[in-house]
Amino acid sequence: MDNFTALEFDKILEKLAENALSAAAKNRCRELAPSLKEAQVKLWMDETTQARRIIEQIGTPPLSSMAELHQVMNLIAIEAMLVPEQIMQVLSFLASCRRMKRYLKKAEATDADIAWYGGSIDELAELENEIERCIRNGMVDDRASARLGDIRRQIVVTNDQIKAKLESLLRKNKAWFSESFVSMRSGRYTLPVKREHKKDVAGTVIEMSNTGGTCFIEPASVGRLQSELYALQIEEDSEIRRILYSLTALISGNLATIKHNIETMETLDFLFAKGKLSILMKASPVGMNTARRIRMENARHPLISRDSAVPLNFEAGGDNKGVVITGPNTGGKTVALKTVGLLSLMAQSGLHVPADEVSDFCLNNLVLCDIGDGQSIAENLSTFSSHMRNIIAILKQADQESLVLLDELGSGTDPTEGMGLAIAILDELGAKGCLFVVTTHYPEIKEYASMKPGLVNARMTFDKESLMPLYQLEIGEAGESCALHIAERLGMPRQMLQRAHQAAYGSKTDEHRSAAQQNNSTPNRAAATPPRIVKQEEPEPEIQSHRDKFNIGDSVFVYPRKEIGIVYARSNEKGEIGVQVKGQKRLVNHKRIKLFVPASELYPEDYDFSIIFDSVANRKARHLMGKRHVEGNVAITKEGDNEK
Repeated sequence: MDNFTALEFDKILEKLAENALSAAAKNRCRELAPSLKEAQVKLWMDETTQARRIIEQIGTPPLSSMAELHQVMNLIAIEAMLVPEQIMQVLSFLASCRRMKRYLKKAEATDADIAWYGGSIDELAELENEIERCIRNGMVDDRASARLGDIRRQIVVTNDQIKAKLESLLRKNKAWFSESFVSMRSGRYTLPVKREHKKDVAGTVIEMSNTGGTCFIEPASVGRLQSELYALQIEEDSEIRRILYSLTALISGNLATIKHNIETMETLDFLFAKGKLSILMKASPVGMNTARRIRMENARHPLISRDSAVPLNFEAGGDNKGVVITGPNTGGKTVALKTVGLLSLMAQSGLHVPADEVSDFCLNNLVLCDIGDGQSIAENLSTFSSHMRNIIAILKQADQESLVLLDELGSGTDPTEGMGLAIAILDELGAKGCLFVVTTHYPEIKEYASMKPGLVNARMTFDKESLMPLYQLEIGEAGESCALHIAERLGMPRQMLQRAHQAAYGSKTDEHRSAAQQNNSTPNRAAATPPRIVKQEEPEPEIQSHRDKFNIGDSVFVYPRKEIGIVYARSNEKGEIGVQVKGQKRLVNHKRIKLFVPASELYPEDYDFSIIFDSVANRKARHLMGKRHVEGNVAITKEGDNEK
């Protein structure tokens, strides 16, 4: 069992996927993993906050599943003709894009950056209108072309003429027929003639009844009309195919834009799934740090009912990197341990967590845990062997940037040896400098933790009156011997209790106290180099990414007017990019710019951009003075200064 599964992070991702509609967004939800980059985690968290704010203030986003849409795009790519049902899928998607664009326009009032995704959605109104004109109720409509309308009118007239002739025959010679209505057989109009009157009706036998008593005959008198009808139906089919090919070509001409819209809608589907999950879990955005601190206020395990979950307050880091939790069995120790690990993974993945907003989580390069039985019958491993195998692997991987969670440390073997192993493991974790939380039932361990620098005790509280666990964690307090207390409350004689206490504890704690006071740091064993956390630095990676995203000479769209311009200067510290539009230089916020055509596709490698960005007079003067162009040495105006 891997760490994500042990902490049930996979179940959180599945819940996240349930809030997405498109297959691509669902897959992205299931593949979400913690990031080691501080700036990226904070950006992800902020996007979740923005998505939730938009949903709460504007309403449910108009997303669709986009089922089969990728298959339709693949058919277009190989120049296959789309059938009406497939064209209707494109129409449905175009309508969804139009609604989403208007939704995000309203969302701009929420001051959410992700609302600017609306600028990346291109409305294809002409294509949408043409499809609506040609396709109706999953069929090519009569209005799709004048010729199709004319052909279909002729088909109706011819059908009526055939029916009239056949009904006339039925009325004149009722005794010849087994039924009094015209029957359609194999796509042809026929009369149900009794077998004994077969020779009385001139025509072609199309089918026989199961009993053989009825012949379905196409009378010769309607043969000419039937031929005309077949010819009209062939013309109709040909015209329908021409219209479908025409619509397919229109869609193909907008294929790149449609694919871009699909990617944008799938991204929005993923972002809004995070916002929906936050609302469902009544979760909050939390702080992220690289200072190796965890602080949880009123945290809840997200997979436990809110009504039954007791809020958890927890803190680790600073001088106390290790927390030893003691308390009664079924007292909530394992749930507390899982809550710390699971919420850490959620926060580092940019998800809101069910805790107060003042909570703060550190980035971890690894979250390593040994929780549960883990017994393997196939490998013939006992519970203790399984735990030891996991812990040895954990100790090889952990370092000062890791979070380690160990449940029931030292259990499953001889108590004396188990306690000794537990102390050795605590020492090793302390020497590695990682954050760690362990649960244990050994009383010697809590005594050891109280004396060992860097360790702090915690306990799950217990109501001594009702003899019931309270499932509340208290940092700085060691758990008491609930077993002896329960025995006393149930009437065990005091003399027996004293002997039990002496047999259980004796004077062993002295040797552990002296061991804890020694400098028992253990050198780290050689192991594979674990991943490293990337702290946020100046300039912020988000701004830097926009500096790298656009190059001098790139052709770009400038929203909201969707004007085409050329980049003449990269992003400054405010995230503004220099764009020349219709000969005018502007500074435009990077969120309002979308790449149209990269410079590498427009100009040769050594192209002199002064030809575009500088005046003829300046270029002549510079040429005469023998000076070469200096990038960025231009006069600029703030966007809007010269707009009419």
